[in-house]
Amino acid sequence: RDSNNARVIPTVPMLNKDLNLLFNQLEGPKTVINECSSLVYQIKDNIYHQSNNLDSEQNFWSPSYLYPITKNKQKIGIKLRQNQGYFNDAIVKISSSGDKVFEKSVSQIFIDNGLEYLLFSVGDSKFTVDPIHLNDIQPVNFDGEFWKKGDVFLSLRHQSMVLLYRPSTNEILWKGTGPFFYQHDIDILDDHRISIFNNNAKTFSTGTTVDGTNEVLIYDFSNQRYSSYLRDSLINQNVKTPKNGLHEILPNGDLFIEETDYGRTLYFNEDGSLRWTHVNRAEDGNVYLIGWSTILFTQEDIQTVNNFLTNKGTCNE
Repeated sequence: RDSNNARVIPTVPMLNKDLNLLFNQLEGPKTVINECSSLVYQIKDNIYHQSNNLDSEQNFWSPSYLYPITKNKQKIGIKLRQNQGYFNDAIVKISSSGDKVFEKSVSQIFIDNGLEYLLFSVGDSKFTVDPIHLNDIQPVNFDGEFWKKGDVFLSLRHQSMVLLYRPSTNEILWKGTGPFFYQHDIDILDDHRISIFNNNAKTFSTGTTVDGTNEVLIYDFSNQRYSSYLRDSLINQNVKTPKNGLHEILPNGDLFIEETDYGRTLYFNEDGSLRWTHVNRAEDGNVYLIGWSTILFTQEDIQTVNNFLTNKGTCNE
């Protein structure tokens, strides 16, 4: 409404068991509508952006920009994020009924865990307004050797860093800083492995560019090693979104990719062969962004969709 003639991109749609569809508006309020497209609630206290993820209790986890600023104003100023003030990233947990259950500034998490030097110690001594750039929160839904239910993985693009964080104790349990650059989208594969969408974007003298192609990396906590998944397939298809981007390794080994900035989705078979691809090309011939797609493949997800389709038929009654 307030963007003149610009279109607001609804991003990261999530369908929960109550058959409500939750989505962000790129950088705006979080909105929830029911199966009849009626507004259930809208959360407008802060700017929500990037990812949405459901935990096992049907809570939504989403990045947010906090305002009013919660940190020392002498350090970060008081300007709104839209006016290029400090990007006060926060992790937020919201119940299925729209109640805020947890909220924590990532800058404060850094300070509390001895990482303040990463916020205010830049090489050329210039103040950085966006040192973190949180773009994904992946909740942990089961106990394991390397994590506990209730923990969350965080992807911090401008640190080229992935964290395992425990909200209950405000503790960073693990910090990964490579071999990925400007990464997005963390997924938990099993009780000892995660996967990461590596944009492989680097800032050179000519600006930020993808150095080669995007890559899906798997990190194994049991041996502390990274490996690349279907790397040649992404090279062959020249997948190289500099920003955004996501992936999903399905249980059968197939791979779903969203090349967000170029409006393309791809689906690879386990052997690396391309099964299908789609480009978001409009009738005017232009290719447009896509907004963090969700691929539904589990039996539970399929049942939720079937329930949605059944209930939707009653909307005109």
